[in-house]
Amino acid sequence: MQQREEKQLESALDSIIQRVNDLKTSIAAMIYKVENEYETLNWPTFLDNFALLSGHLTSLSKILSHDKCPVLRNLTVLPLLLSPERDEQLAQMTEHRVSTFAYDLVPDYLRTKLEPLAENKMMQLEHKAATVAYENAQKQVAAYQKVVTHIWDIVSKAREEWEVESSARGNTQQHSSVSDTHLLVTAVGMGKGLKPVPSSNGQPGQAPGSMMVAPQGRPGSASGQGQIPPATQSMTMNKAPSAIKTNIKSATQIHPYGR
Repeated sequence: MQQREEKQLESALDSIIQRVNDLKTSIAAMIYKVENEYETLNWPTFLDNFALLSGHLTSLSKILSHDKCPVLRNLTVLPLLLSPERDEQLAQMTEHRVSTFAYDLVPDYLRTKLEPLAENKMMQLEHKAATVAYENAQKQVAAYQKVVTHIWDIVSKAREEWEVESSARGNTQQHSSVSDTHLLVTAVGMGKGLKPVPSSNGQPGQAPGSMMVAPQGRPGSASGQGQIPPATQSMTMNKAPSAIKTNIKSATQIHPYGR
């Protein structure tokens, strides 16, 4: 029976030590982020670390409240050896926080009650609470509840407004298209997607707004006898039909360069 209890105690202590080490590592990581990464640390990351600490505390509480875990408050820790000299094994176990297990440190590390100053403070508060009249205590409780209710109403109203704004931003209709904007910019800047306007003879002409100037012939040259060379005919300007009617009469004067 005694061996069974010792095994249960040893197993429970191993589990408790493991959970405490995990909790200690998480606390150290959180303190490091607060002290060194405070410029880039955001609220969601802080909440994730806090949730990790809460998970470790929950696991430790489950181990302590388990049926197979012995009641630790019924056990007493006694020092086996007290020495003012440095103990390397103790320093290694405590990560060099405690190097000696001397007489002046034993009351602090093996204390089962509060420190004398903390104990006196608690006794003063308990005495003050016991001397308060019932009616005054009820008035103070009602005042605290009123303040907490007012703060809760403010927080709830701010949350409702934030949710309404978030839903309104999510339901906003889109009045533009990014793809259409890119197509319009490429069409105006580089002419992408534009089709040439067909001319009256069925040949593809130029795009609207374009102009081509044909060279004029000089007097006495072959091109200056009222004819346009074949290479220049394809460069003539496509004119749109005008809405203004004109009446052109044939000239009776003989061209001086006629044949």
